[in-house]
Amino acid sequence: MTNPTRSRTPLVLMSTLAVQGALAEEVLPAFEAQFGSNVEPVFDPTNVLIQRIAQGERADVMIAVSACIEDLIAQGVLSPHGARQIVRTGIGVAVAHDAPLPPLATAGDLRHALLDARSVAYSRTGASGVYFADLLERMGIAERINAKATVIPKGLTGECIVRGEADLAIQQLSELAIVKGIRIAGPLPDEVQSHTRFSIAAFAHATRRPEAEALLNWLDAPLARSAYVRHGLECLDRSSSERSS
Repeated sequence: MTNPTRSRTPLVLMSTLAVQGALAEEVLPAFEAQFGSNVEPVFDPTNVLIQRIAQGERADVMIAVSACIEDLIAQGVLSPHGARQIVRTGIGVAVAHDAPLPPLATAGDLRHALLDARSVAYSRTGASGVYFADLLERMGIAERINAKATVIPKGLTGECIVRGEADLAIQQLSELAIVKGIRIAGPLPDEVQSHTRFSIAAFAHATRRPEAEALLNWLDAPLARSAYVRHGLECLDRSSSERSS
């Protein structure tokens, strides 16, 4: 039987940074080995991916914040067929690998850790960074933290710790786990935690529909789900997350 994904032209996958570690290290190499087709991943925060799509950029498959996937389906950019939620992750705090771990059991603990830090790194465009900026306002410490914060346009905030630019990094737990040379102090306290769900979908007018569907299914296959867990993500139950087509 002819393999539907075998092609010289790579499939293009637009993906949130939250699943970058699992995809780059395990899921995509296994797909390429299994099907003999290359995948070209485009990793960016969901908000940046949305901007790129608005400017006319397209791909074959997308992984992004679930609400944004739903919006793109409603706009006709993505197809509802096979679209589903696959994972979620919370926001965490990281420190240098040899730094003491701050207590993070309560919102008060978090407040003290943030105020005591020389600098706190977070992303301007990532879902976690947008939430964290609002959380600082609600905690009444936005002005004090932002006066010394290291705010990056996009990317992995843990790298700011490695470069010596910050003492604490705030980001999705799965994104913090990618960076070598840091360690995760813990998730945000339950009272201020925010979980983000991520979904997959194929582009509505993809010219290589069989290949796109093969990749879409692979991204929710048992091997992928095991990889997500190893990289700090929580898999969502298929029966409750799958979208009816």
